Amino acid sequence: MSILNVSARESGLISCHSCHLLIRSIHLKKAVTRCPRCGSILHQRKVNSMMRTWALTLTAFILYFPANILPISTVTSLGYTQSDTILSGVIYFMSTGMWAIALIILTASIIVPLLKLIILSFLLISVQFNIQWRQKDRTILYRITEAVGRWSMVDLYVVAILVGMVNMGAIANFRAGPGAVYFAGVVVITMLAAQSFDPRLIWDKREGRHE
Repeated sequence: MSILNVSARESGLISCHSCHLLIRSIHLKKAVTRCPRCGSILHQRKVNSMMRTWALTLTAFILYFPANILPISTVTSLGYTQSDTILSGVIYFMSTGMWAIALIILTASIIVPLLKLIILSFLLISVQFNIQWRQKDRTILYRITEAVGRWSMVDLYVVAILVGMVNMGAIANFRAGPGAVYFAGVVVITMLAAQSFDPRLIWDKREGRHE
């Protein structure tokens, strides 16, 4: 076997999940091993990665619907109150000619979270059913998904800023709606789901060591 085809585990190495230090491993099933640099417990693979990622992904799917149906903000101005969902906010910006802002909110707050959930579900199913199709591309897809997830927070940043700035009693008042809570849950839980998934599971079956 070429040295280029030998995995880290076959070479007796393990990477710390916290600080990514590469360590010469021992038999982890017989003893608890900690990282000499940060003290984190070491595992060849993330413990219960599939189960935890499935639970988090399904939870985020459930929260996604009220996050987009319920109002994310409520504005009161001169006695008139208007509640807006994420989508109605996008439509408002489009109708007033602010296409760039509408596109940013549409992409970051609606499209990105949904795509991330779909991609995580696809990766989980591909590992669950031992699919050997395009492992490298699926790994790249996972890395992109993990990297872009945090940008979905842009809507929450806007709401938080406006809540702090627009508070003039009956003249003008801005309040976060119930949809903001669900949306925050979707963003945080999808980020946790991406972190709990172990992309090395994509390659394990190919090397005959799926766990």
